[in-house]
Amino acid sequence: MLGPYEDNELVLAQFNKLINELLRGTINRNCFRPWEIEILLDIENCNLKDGNKKETLRRYQKFVQRQMERGAPSPVTLSNYLSGLRAKREAMAGGHSSEG
Repeated sequence: MLGPYEDNELVLAQFNKLINELLRGTINRNCFRPWEIEILLDIENCNLKDGNKKETLRRYQKFVQRQMERGAPSPVTLSNYLSGLRAKREAMAGGHSSEG
């Protein structure tokens, strides 16, 4: 996903810029890195509801920041983040079941 000359600090800065542009609702550029296009297309494909969209993007941004600060080479996609949340919720719900 990453080019050979991109380090994760640079990628994280670009990711934050991209998400902040989406949160503001204004993207004032027409040049994107391939991984940014992948992130944008993935966000679009997630069909977020308008009411939750900004909050979901903020939480996603914080998650990616934590992951990359721990050394992840590139941002996880929103769809992977959301499926991880679903799996965690299902595991917690299953763990509290009284069925035996």
